Amino acid sequence: MTKLLEYQSKELFKREGLNVCPGRTAASSKEAEQIASEIGCPVVIKGQAFITSRAKAGAIKFAETPQEAGEKAAEILSLTIKGQRIEKVLVEKKLALKKEYYAGIVVNDALRSPMLVFSSMGGSGIEELAAEHPDKVILQPIDILEGLQEYEARNTLIRLGIEGEEIQPLAGLLVKLYNTARRYEARSAEINPVGLSEDGKFYAVDGRVVIDDNAVFRHPELGIEIAREMDHPPTRLDRVAYKVEANDYRGTFYFMQLETEMSGPGYVGFHGAGGGGSMMGMDALMRAGFKVANFCDTSGNPPASKIYRAVKIILSQPNIEGYFHSGSGVASQEQYHLARGMVKAFRELNLSLPAVIRFGGNSEEEAINIVREYTKDLPAPIEVYGRSTSVDYCAGRLKELIHAQKTDVSKRGEQDVQL
Repeated sequence: MTKLLEYQSKELFKREGLNVCPGRTAASSKEAEQIASEIGCPVVIKGQAFITSRAKAGAIKFAETPQEAGEKAAEILSLTIKGQRIEKVLVEKKLALKKEYYAGIVVNDALRSPMLVFSSMGGSGIEELAAEHPDKVILQPIDILEGLQEYEARNTLIRLGIEGEEIQPLAGLLVKLYNTARRYEARSAEINPVGLSEDGKFYAVDGRVVIDDNAVFRHPELGIEIAREMDHPPTRLDRVAYKVEANDYRGTFYFMQLETEMSGPGYVGFHGAGGGGSMMGMDALMRAGFKVANFCDTSGNPPASKIYRAVKIILSQPNIEGYFHSGSGVASQEQYHLARGMVKAFRELNLSLPAVIRFGGNSEEEAINIVREYTKDLPAPIEVYGRSTSVDYCAGRLKELIHAQKTDVSKRGEQDVQL
């Protein structure tokens, strides 16, 4: 699922006729001050990032004057939250709200249909609201062929006790929200809160849209760079890896950096083969006390050339202390393709980081022999195992190899000082 930022989501809302607060994005304090001057104060300044609870993180601030807006924008633009640097802020007119609601269109996989989620209580945490106040939240399946009809939206609102002049415009908002989700093939489209202003209009005060990855190619107008679910803007390595996969459909190469700013010890580059085997390998690393720098899965019998590119990308991550590969143990893909791709990458890099590799599948013995034979002259300590060796043992061995290498470097440093 591909997440859009708040300002991008609101652009889609506007195209469908939903009311959004006047404003636009700024990348500097000067721009923010200019926007605040144009739209009039007070304003709200919101950092644009793939995080929740932005207010608690200091990424949402209010300003009474353009100068204050510039100052608050500078504060937000200096933030790095959960590894994400805030690069843009959305400067909007602050609205006086009488009421707040929650509205969402979410694909329900169990029902195989979209679902309208509406709460008469706005605010963050719709899951918590549903658990604590089930009478305030309603879930309404939508017929994908018929779409959300206005009378259905009205009936939903009436069931929640909403009455009078609010029903018609609020029902219209829900229909437009559904149309937005349908038009752009969204997995979810949420407005939180839906705000009723003092002038009697409903606004999408905040909102997010998540596009189905498989639909992204049909919507070039969205300008989505990487069609994958990420909680951060794509990194340079994310972009490189996505281009490899986009231009080579032989097998699967899925790569994503999990940590964008790695500081401190304990990070390792991870390489899996098969979804289940990858999860098993990552769990073993975390049980061993490691921090996993990336997720990578090469499965579906990719050629050695694709494996080579995957390994080079994994090892390009800064500050990692080792490389770990673990397959599922029952893979039907030929393991010698993996081995040849790894060897080429290792030799080009003259690998010096400790590496532990666990093959599992067709021709695994041949793969083990290839790696052992053609990497024994490299400076790195490299160990290779088959499916009969547990993944936890392999993760433990990587920990021991890294520790031994650090100890050796430390001892050599002491000797140099003595000399």
